Amino acid sequence: MLSEKLPVELSKGFNGLEKIILREARGSSAEVYLYGGHVTSWKNEHAEELLFFSTKAMNSCVKHSLYSIFSPFIGHTRHCLSLQKQFEEEFQYASLNYEFRLRVALGLGGDLMLTSRIRNMNTNGKPFTFAFAYHTYFSVSDISEVRVEGLGTLDYLDNLQNKERFTEQGDAITFETEVDRIYLSAPTKIAILDHEKKRTFAIRKDGLPAAVVWNPWDKKAKALADFGDDEYKLMLCVETAATEKPITLKPGGEWRGSQELCAVPSSYCGGLLDARKVLQCAEKMHY
Repeated sequence: MLSEKLPVELSKGFNGLEKIILREARGSSAEVYLYGGHVTSWKNEHAEELLFFSTKAMNSCVKHSLYSIFSPFIGHTRHCLSLQKQFEEEFQYASLNYEFRLRVALGLGGDLMLTSRIRNMNTNGKPFTFAFAYHTYFSVSDISEVRVEGLGTLDYLDNLQNKERFTEQGDAITFETEVDRIYLSAPTKIAILDHEKKRTFAIRKDGLPAAVVWNPWDKKAKALADFGDDEYKLMLCVETAATEKPITLKPGGEWRGSQELCAVPSSYCGGLLDARKVLQCAEKMHY
């Protein structure tokens, strides 16, 4: 049965804060808070939550920067929401003026696309240098049953060892302890395979050359105030990012980066999930 709820709805969420809910006719949905521009939920057509959000994180995650709605759009293949915010910040030696726009789109098949645009609005002739990352936390059944494919044989910087540079030795990344790595020159497509749920997330990125892979494991999880002691078992953070080579914009210059996510059932093949077929779905994604 097709959803009878509104495809785009403004409602109240945590502490009465306003949020926008995007709904696709088959049942998938996404929600975005206007405070902070955070995407706090992405559900498939079975109403299963695909993003991880700690029960302790809302207070620290929802920032006090109120975004304005730029252009909501309801289409045949996508429902879109565009937010914008202009920032003016004063530093010791300079002032900074820039505009940030975020476009959130929910596709017909439930795929989620985020597109960010940053424009240097300085009138003093000063360039603007920044780094960027989508802090995407995926919901998984058990981190020990998860593998990440697409980053094998790449060089990475290990944040647990003072950003020392190493080369990934395996074809896939698996998890048995804390991991905090920045993979350099990452491909446009990455897959997260969840064996227990028989589900794979496919990530496609543009304008974001790096990929950060993070799980705090048990000791660090207990030390984090906005993280449950055992919640590390149920999440994996894979961030598409532009961090190692900061982006510099001249006044009036604009940068664009995007990532698109899809979640599809995946089957076993010789005891392993076959990511090649899953990654084909990324080829069918349209911007």
